[in-house]
Amino acid sequence: MKGFRFASLIVLSLIVAATAGAADIRGTYVEARNAEVYTSHCFANSELGLVGELAVMTWRIDEGSWHNVALDGLGVAAVVKASGTLGDPFNNPYPAKAVLIFDEQASDAQRSALESFARAMGGDLVETVTNRTEAPISMSFEGGMHSKRATVEVGDLIKVRTRPIRESDSLCHLDDLYFTPLVSLDHAMPAFGIQTRFDGEGLGVRFDERNRSNAYIGTFEMSETVSD
Repeated sequence: MKGFRFASLIVLSLIVAATAGAADIRGTYVEARNAEVYTSHCFANSELGLVGELAVMTWRIDEGSWHNVALDGLGVAAVVKASGTLGDPFNNPYPAKAVLIFDEQASDAQRSALESFARAMGGDLVETVTNRTEAPISMSFEGGMHSKRATVEVGDLIKVRTRPIRESDSLCHLDDLYFTPLVSLDHAMPAFGIQTRFDGEGLGVRFDERNRSNAYIGTFEMSETVSD
């Protein structure tokens, strides 16, 4: 699976997070979309403009603070609906709207800090928030970076399950990274989405995607001063 090995090296070297100086906050990230992200160009081109406008983005803060508010162990999720395929190199997918879901364990101050953090990470994707709610957020992982499985559950609203991509998942044996992660990460790996489900309010859509190479698992380290 030469293409996948090459793609993995590319993603593992995506030092795209602004990490100059000491990080104020660090943690783990899971993203899943309603389009293939690791696929052949011909297949990805066939999806452009038709799907890929929906995405689930989830962050777990392993340690750190934002605006001097400690967020250790808390999570936040954003579900996004854009105007077109996210990452389309030929068309503008904006404007977008988003739903934010905060860890139910967060205090009011922590919710405000989590929203500020999500906006700093998500940029234009979360500029327009149509609904805010809270729920228990659980993110669990099995295996190392190259063989990691992720399970994300956000109450009854979101469920994401991934496994490593296998050679048998290839659609035409020319698969590569067509879309990179939607946010800045210091390391990321593409993953196979067993399920990506959103069943909430605020976007006018609910979805349940299954069996796609549509996900990323990554880690982030971010300095608040650099993000400003």
